[in-house]
Amino acid sequence: VKTTSQQLVSYLTLKALLNVLRSTSFLFYALLPPSLPPSLPPSLPPGEIAIRVFRACTELGIRTVAVYSEQDRGQMHRQKADEAYLIGKGLLPVAAYLHIPDIIRVAKENNVDAIHPGYGFLSERSDFAQACADAGVRFIGPSPETVRKMGDKVEARSLAISAGVPVVPGTDGPIASLEEARLFAETYGFPIIFKAAYGGGGRGMRVVKEYEELEENYQRAYSEALTAFGNGALFVEKFIERPRHIEVQILGDKYGNVIHLFERDCSIQRRHQKVVEIAPAADLDPNLRDRLTSDSVKLAKQVGYENAGTVEFLVDKHGKHYFIEVNSRLQVEHTVTEEVTDVDLVHAQLRVCEGRSLSELGLIQEQIRVNGCAIQCRVTTEDPARGFQPDTGRLEVFRSGEGMGIRLDSASAFPGAVISPHYDSLLVKVIASGKDMATAAAKMHRALSEFRVRGVKTNIPFLQNVLSNSQFLQSTVDTQFIDENQDLFIMKPVQNRAQKLLHYLGHVMVNGPTTPIPVKAKPSSIDPVVPTVPMGEPPLGFRDVLLREGPEGFAKAVRAHPGLLLMDTTFRDAHQSLLATRVRTQDLKKIAPYVSHNFSNLFSLENWGGATFDVAMRFLYECPWKRLQELRSLVPNVPFQMLLRGANAVGYTNYPDNTVFRFCEVAKENGMDIFRVFDSLNYLPNMLLGMEAAGRAGGVVEAAISYTGDVSDPMRQKYSLEYYVHLADELMKAGTHILCIKDMAGLLKPESSRLLISALRDRFPDVPIHVHTHDTAGAGVAAMLACAEAGADVVDVAVDSMAGMTSQPSMGAVVACTKGTSLNTGVALEKVYDYSEYWEVTRGLYAPFDCTATMKSGNADVYENEIPGGQYTNLHFQAHSMGLGNKFKQVKKAYAEANKLLGDLIKVTPSSKIVGDLAQFMVQNNLTGKEVEERAEDLSFPLSVVEFLQGHIGVPHGGFPEPFRTKVLKSLPRMEGRPGATLPPLDFDALEAGLRLSHGNDITTEDVMSAAMYPKVFEEYKEFTKNFGPVDCLSTRLFLDGPKIAEEFEVEIERGKTLNIKALAVGDLNKSGQRGVFFELNGQLRSVLVKDNVAMKEMKFHPKALKSVQGQVGAPMPGKVIGVKVKPGQKVTKGQPLCVLSAMKMETVVNSPLAGVVTVIHVNTDSSLEGDDLIMEITAEE
Repeated sequence: VKTTSQQLVSYLTLKALLNVLRSTSFLFYALLPPSLPPSLPPSLPPGEIAIRVFRACTELGIRTVAVYSEQDRGQMHRQKADEAYLIGKGLLPVAAYLHIPDIIRVAKENNVDAIHPGYGFLSERSDFAQACADAGVRFIGPSPETVRKMGDKVEARSLAISAGVPVVPGTDGPIASLEEARLFAETYGFPIIFKAAYGGGGRGMRVVKEYEELEENYQRAYSEALTAFGNGALFVEKFIERPRHIEVQILGDKYGNVIHLFERDCSIQRRHQKVVEIAPAADLDPNLRDRLTSDSVKLAKQVGYENAGTVEFLVDKHGKHYFIEVNSRLQVEHTVTEEVTDVDLVHAQLRVCEGRSLSELGLIQEQIRVNGCAIQCRVTTEDPARGFQPDTGRLEVFRSGEGMGIRLDSASAFPGAVISPHYDSLLVKVIASGKDMATAAAKMHRALSEFRVRGVKTNIPFLQNVLSNSQFLQSTVDTQFIDENQDLFIMKPVQNRAQKLLHYLGHVMVNGPTTPIPVKAKPSSIDPVVPTVPMGEPPLGFRDVLLREGPEGFAKAVRAHPGLLLMDTTFRDAHQSLLATRVRTQDLKKIAPYVSHNFSNLFSLENWGGATFDVAMRFLYECPWKRLQELRSLVPNVPFQMLLRGANAVGYTNYPDNTVFRFCEVAKENGMDIFRVFDSLNYLPNMLLGMEAAGRAGGVVEAAISYTGDVSDPMRQKYSLEYYVHLADELMKAGTHILCIKDMAGLLKPESSRLLISALRDRFPDVPIHVHTHDTAGAGVAAMLACAEAGADVVDVAVDSMAGMTSQPSMGAVVACTKGTSLNTGVALEKVYDYSEYWEVTRGLYAPFDCTATMKSGNADVYENEIPGGQYTNLHFQAHSMGLGNKFKQVKKAYAEANKLLGDLIKVTPSSKIVGDLAQFMVQNNLTGKEVEERAEDLSFPLSVVEFLQGHIGVPHGGFPEPFRTKVLKSLPRMEGRPGATLPPLDFDALEAGLRLSHGNDITTEDVMSAAMYPKVFEEYKEFTKNFGPVDCLSTRLFLDGPKIAEEFEVEIERGKTLNIKALAVGDLNKSGQRGVFFELNGQLRSVLVKDNVAMKEMKFHPKALKSVQGQVGAPMPGKVIGVKVKPGQKVTKGQPLCVLSAMKMETVVNSPLAGVVTVIHVNTDSSLEGDDLIMEITAEE
């Protein structure tokens, strides 16, 4: 029996010794039916019937011979046969297995006595049966004449009528034209159904419900029948609505004896192809059963039927049955009959062919009994969520379900098997048996849940939904069951975490890191050691005060605290400034319990907001909300603090007001406590919105005044002491709980610190004052001590190994300097040492992002250029990456000039970026500040500069610079007032609905907020995790650099589930530009194919359709183009057919997604496509 891994399966040749009266050898030719449902559970290679027959032969002592096409050299049926021979050399797979002369040649050359047709193409071809007879080779099936009669549906119908078996109204013979179909429809009315006259299994079958659908469905049915059976002849029937599909298994011998083995219910179908089969039919009236079986036997006897066959019926809602057809072969679902009758149908076929009578085989009608219930599910490589589109590719993982009551019939379901578009999508047949239907269904559900199929989509989740459906379990179903139960398509997503992680690791091993790397440095090979954490609950901290007394009581407690309080920025701003915000949640979680137990007296832990939100998704492929949730569970006692960009929330643009309010609500619900609210221009309307949003959410409002200039310098009066005190007045009126000075560039000197904080303390004696700075110039510790002495309650620090330079001042230094004074922090210095040691080693993991790779120290010139800490690091990186490291001094000078051009701004995200963009524009174009001002009307400025001057981020203190603004904008519109005030409210319900449509029903409230903040970044993050899984489970070194060959490591994907992985090898480049990467996962070999990005650039491939580009039409599935229905320049309407694809013998019409004009066609007839390959481009109608 030849079985292909695709779906035609094979030619099984049986050569053999039968211990019977005479010695007989058989050639079994088995094709996997083209009619197998293309959208069923995961499919094992289509040679399953060949292997099924081989096994029966082996049990009977018969030798077997397989035949195979050139494309199927590696298929499993070859290994199962005793001998195997190539046929159809030079032909395509389907053509090879339809080449009757070659099959007969193999049989004759090898003294084969019999051929088994299995099911599929030639199994119902009378010319093949006749060719066998002419060659003196037995055909294991009915006589050629019977095959001809039964294969001709029109003649079979006529025979049924003469035998007194009821039939559905239909044409007497195949129709010759579309006109005949029209006449039939006019006579009997719609709906009607086209059926292939010379084949079955749903191929060439189309239901037409109205006149407008007639021509298109006629053409599609004809084409499918011609492709599948070599003959496009069709006949037409009246379509019986909502029938049950019941079939009866028959078996006849050479002596005119015929028995039935009861019925099967095949009503659960899609596209007229069976998905689930059950024996016996549930709740079938005994009288109806008797009529069905009696009519089947009567019809079989009338034609002298020999061997196995199936008589199919439709049963309407009134219990009337109508003959459909006879399948003169073994059916795919014969297994359920075997399970409930204990009759091996293949054994019986062989023995009948040998000449045994049914009575000799013990097959007497009165002795045939049904015991229990059996269910068969066809696991196919199809995607139910996309209309059961066939999926092709390589099986990376295959693990089946087993156990008591489970039978598996398959062929090529094994890791590494290739699912080809040439054959049917059947992967494996799963048969469950039990004492009743409920028991069998439970076993089936359990078995399917044990399957692991990776590399291709399968219909297993859909089958599980069918098996859980109450209608399926408690009542009879008809052929409309799937169509009327759309909840069957709401499927639980397959996690596939392990294989996705292997894909990611393989990708990094082949192509390098997925996140941009600023410098060529490798992560350290040394993992940090977490200091010992005490057992039990952590001590109480300031968060307990907050939870007990609320924001107002919390603020009073802070103000009443006798010593200096510290906020630790290590979890956010420190690594944003030093390590490009790249520190991952995993490394924060490791040290979080230590912080909770040993630093419970911290004012707060800054761990969220600012740049960390988008970087988590954009570069680390983590959910920022999950970070917040997990850290909250690990640090229950220390308040969490975040950075909120006023009306910009955590984004770089304006949002509708309701979006900012909702964001703060969700942040508070997920564990955020203190909201440091600032605006990059100190623009009061933007700040007030953020403050109101944070306060309404129940958070502590810390209004932050962004500091620039120098209040101790009488020559710099734009940002004077009076300016800051007046702004503080306004923020106090707005109801802030805490007042903050945010010195983002580290410009506060000890003297200016004393002046500013003293003035604020005198003005607001009862309000906590919190000071933030950066240590770029090296004076950070001195400045913070000066602030504390002047009356500040809280200062920001970072642990020593993450402090200094563009980060915050050293925690250890501040703790040591205040020890024994009235400002004592109460923090144990020895605990700071251990905390610092952890971060010193952890920092080595982020060597590719460490600013010290290019910047060896801070620089006091920050007092001149006023570059914020994080931006200072980024600009330094950028200058070196562009080969301009020697020009960084020039960049800093240009930054200062750009700041003056823009009117001497407060500089913090996003205003700092605007100044930086203008500075880089000046350096790249070799322009001085004077030249920029003089040529402003003629230059093309960066978009950020133009939008700033238009008013997109608010109004700067002192107004916009003139005449520079007018020169740049010319006639461009200006924005008045708060930028976000005129934006319409965001429709969160619509946004969530759209996300669920795109990503499934596991979308959370937090996901909706992420999409509201960063729509494009969120989509890319979801797409990444869809392909590569939960990469946040990987260690940082593995995430950035991948494993070394032969390295063994563990990955905990959830509590109690740990993967043991070993990297084995990276393979050579294949013709598709891919490399195989091999692993050992939990002791089993796994492999993935990874595209080599460098090699791909040198190889030519079919372009892909971009989903974001309107009018690009992509292939909905892999397949072959069998017809292009439009031409370049042609106008098309929305929904108009563009081309027809064929895959796994199923044809799909690709329709136009919009009205427009076809501009480019990228395919021709016979083009082979992969999923999403670009078919054509359409320009939309204006």
